[in-house]
Amino acid sequence: MEQKFDVTGMTCSACSASVEKSVKKVPGVASVNVSLMTNSMTVALEEGVQADEVIMAVKKAGYGASVHSKKGGKVEAVSANPLEEELKEMKTRLVVSIAFLIPLMYVAMGDMVGLPVPSWLTGPENAISFAFMQMLLSMPIAFVNRKYFTIGFKALKLRSPNMDSLIAIGATASFAYGIYGIFKMGYGLGHGDLHMVHLFLHDLYFEVGAAILTLITLGKYLETRSKGKTSEAIKKLMDLAPKTALVERGGQELEVAIEEVVIGDVVLVKPGKSVPVDGTIVSGASSLDQSALTGESIPVEKTVGDKVIAATINKTGFFKFRAEKVGDDTTLAKIIQLVEDANATKAPIAQLADKISAVFVPIVIALSILTFFAWYLTGHSFEFALSFAITVLVISCPCALGLATPVAIMVGTGQGAQNGILVKSAEALEIMHSVNTVVLDKTGTITEGKPVVTDVITKGDITEEELLLVGASIEKPSEHPLAEAIVERAKELQMTLKPVEKFNSVSGMGIAAFIEGKPYIAGNLALMKEEEIFVGDFQEEADRLANEGKTPLFFGDHEKVLGIIAVADVVKKNSKKAIDHFKAMGIDVVMLTGDNKRTAEAIRLQLGIDQVVAEVLPQDKEKEVRRIQEMGHKVAMIGDGINDAPALTRADVGVAIGAGTDIAIESADIVLIKSDLLDAVTAVELSRATIKNIKQNLFWAFFYNVLGIPLAAGIFYLSLGWRMSPMFAAAAMSVSSVFVVTNALRLKMFKPLRD
Repeated sequence: MEQKFDVTGMTCSACSASVEKSVKKVPGVASVNVSLMTNSMTVALEEGVQADEVIMAVKKAGYGASVHSKKGGKVEAVSANPLEEELKEMKTRLVVSIAFLIPLMYVAMGDMVGLPVPSWLTGPENAISFAFMQMLLSMPIAFVNRKYFTIGFKALKLRSPNMDSLIAIGATASFAYGIYGIFKMGYGLGHGDLHMVHLFLHDLYFEVGAAILTLITLGKYLETRSKGKTSEAIKKLMDLAPKTALVERGGQELEVAIEEVVIGDVVLVKPGKSVPVDGTIVSGASSLDQSALTGESIPVEKTVGDKVIAATINKTGFFKFRAEKVGDDTTLAKIIQLVEDANATKAPIAQLADKISAVFVPIVIALSILTFFAWYLTGHSFEFALSFAITVLVISCPCALGLATPVAIMVGTGQGAQNGILVKSAEALEIMHSVNTVVLDKTGTITEGKPVVTDVITKGDITEEELLLVGASIEKPSEHPLAEAIVERAKELQMTLKPVEKFNSVSGMGIAAFIEGKPYIAGNLALMKEEEIFVGDFQEEADRLANEGKTPLFFGDHEKVLGIIAVADVVKKNSKKAIDHFKAMGIDVVMLTGDNKRTAEAIRLQLGIDQVVAEVLPQDKEKEVRRIQEMGHKVAMIGDGINDAPALTRADVGVAIGAGTDIAIESADIVLIKSDLLDAVTAVELSRATIKNIKQNLFWAFFYNVLGIPLAAGIFYLSLGWRMSPMFAAAAMSVSSVFVVTNALRLKMFKPLRD
C-alpha cells in the first residue's frame, strides 16, 4: 500500500536524504521517495504498518510530517500553492532579520567608515556597551531563524548533517566567539589590559553570524518564490475549473458546488461558462475552447453524443450533458494528479545529486575543522583561523545542488502539461532524451484509426456523385467498417440515400441489393469474377490504389463495372512531419502493423519510414520491442495504450496516444492528450531541454562549491592576499541557489518545434 505524506522543514537534498534514511528504518517500510520540490513523501507500507510510525520517524529526524489529504477530490483543494504558507513565514523572518541587521551593521562598522556613532558606543572604555548592543541586536535575528539551529543540530546528532547543520555550526561559532570576546574585554578592562580590549573590539563576529542567517534567509525566500513559479502551468489549469455547476434535478435548475455533482446528473452549460465535469452531450451543440488542456488553439465543434472535458470553455452555444466522471476521476483532476506524481518522483540524475550531498556535508565539516587547525597551528590568531573555518562552512552549503534537478523537472513537466503532454514520472522525462529508436503503432497513431473514402473513380457512364449515392445506399445496411466509411462520406455531402430491397451479403466477397427495382453489386475483384462482369481498365486503377495502401471496392449493375470507391485508413496530417523530425533528430523510426505487407510498404514509402514490420499480432508487438532493445537501442514505443499495453510496458519509455478524456493509461509513461504524433517529437525536445538545463544546474552548483572551498579556506591568502569574509560567503551561497532556480525557470520559455 502506498501512502503520501506532506513533509515540512526540508531545505536541501541532504534534508530529504535524512528524512528518507530515517523512514527506511521503520519496520515494514518497503520503499521511500522524498520530494524536496513538492515537500512530499511517498511511502510503500506493508500490511499493518501505521502512518503514525512514519510520522514519528520524520519528526525524529527533525522535520514535520502529516498524511496528505485530497479533501474529497475538490480541484480547488489542491489549487492552493503549497509553498504559500512557507513563503509567508519566510517573509516575516526576512523582514525581522533585515530590520535588526541594518542597525547592527551600523553599530559594528559605522565608526570604521566614518559614520556618526553615539559616543557611549565608541572607544575602548565603552567596549562592553558596544559588544552588548551588538549581541542584543543579533538575538532577535537568531531567534526568528532558530529553525536552522533546531534542525541543523538534530541532524548532526543523528549523524545525517545537512545544509542547516553547516549554517547552525557557522552561526553558533560566530555568536559563541562574540560572547567569548565580551568576557575577554571585561577581563582586559578590569586588569587594565587595553591591548586585549583592542584585540577583540572589532572582531566580535556578532554581525557575521546575524548576516549569515539574514543572507541565507534572503536566498531561501527568493528561491521559494521562484519554486512557486515553477508550478504556474498547473495552477493555470486548476484556476479554470468552475467552483459550481448548473444541474437539472426534479425538473428544476439548481446551482450546486462542484463536489456535489454526481454521475448521471444532467449539467447545463451556458455560453462563456466552463464545463464543470466530464460527460457526454445529450442536447444542444457548441464550440469548445480546449486549449488549456490540449494546447490546441482552435475551438472544437461539439454536438449530441460528443464527449466534453472539465475546465474546457463553452464559446457560443448552449448544451446539456450527462455527467460521467466527477471529482478525482475528471480529466483535469487526473492531469493535476499525474503532474504532481511526476514532480514527487526522482530522476536517476537527481539520485546522483542526493548521494553527492549525503557525503558532501560531512566532508565540508571535516574540511572546516582542518582549515581552523591549519591556520591556528601555523601561528595565526584564534579569530583569524575561526573566520576561515566559518567561511568554509557557509560557502559549501549544498542547497543549490539539491535544487538543480527537482526545479527543472517541475518546470519541464509543467511545460509538458501546457502542451498537452503528460509525463507520469521524472525518470520517463530523463530517459526520453536518450531514446534513439521510436517504434510506432500504425492504426490510430500514424493513421486516423478509421477508414475514409479517398478516391471515387468512374469511366463516364455515371458521375462520381451518382456512384457515391448508389454505393452509400446499398452499403447502408452493412455493418462493415468500409461500408461505414462510404455512408459517412455521403452524409458529409448531405446526400439523401435511396431505399434498398433484397439486401444480401456475399460472404468474403461483398454485397448485392436492389435500388428502385434495379440490381447492384459491390465488393472485391473476386465478386466481379463470380458474377462474370468484365473489369477492363478498372483492373489497373484497382492495382494502383492497392499499391498506395488503399482498399478498392468495385460497384456494378450485373452488366458492367460502374466504378471504384477506394477506402483507406488515412495518415494523420502531422504524421509525416513528425517522422521527418524524428529522423532529423537522429532517431530511427520503426512501424509495427497488423496490415498486409503491401499496405504497410505503401505507408512506409509515403512517410519515409526506416523500417516496417507488417502482419504483427498485438501480442507479438512486445517481442518486436524487446528484439530492438536487445540490439542495443533505447526504445520509445508509441501506441494507443490498449492493445499496445505489453509493448508500451516493455519499452524504455511508453508513450500513449490517448483521447483527451482517457488520460490515465496505466501502461504508458507519457500520455499525449491530443493524439497528435507531433507531440511525441515535442516530448523528446522537452526532455532534451530539461536534461540540458539539469546538467547546467549541476555544473554550476557542484563546481561552484568545489571552486569556492579553496578560496574560503584561504589557499590563496599567503600568495595573493585573497580572503573571503563569512558574510560574503553567505551572500555567494544564496546567489548560487537563486541562480539555479532562475536557470530552471528558463524552461518556461520552451517552445515546441512545429515547422
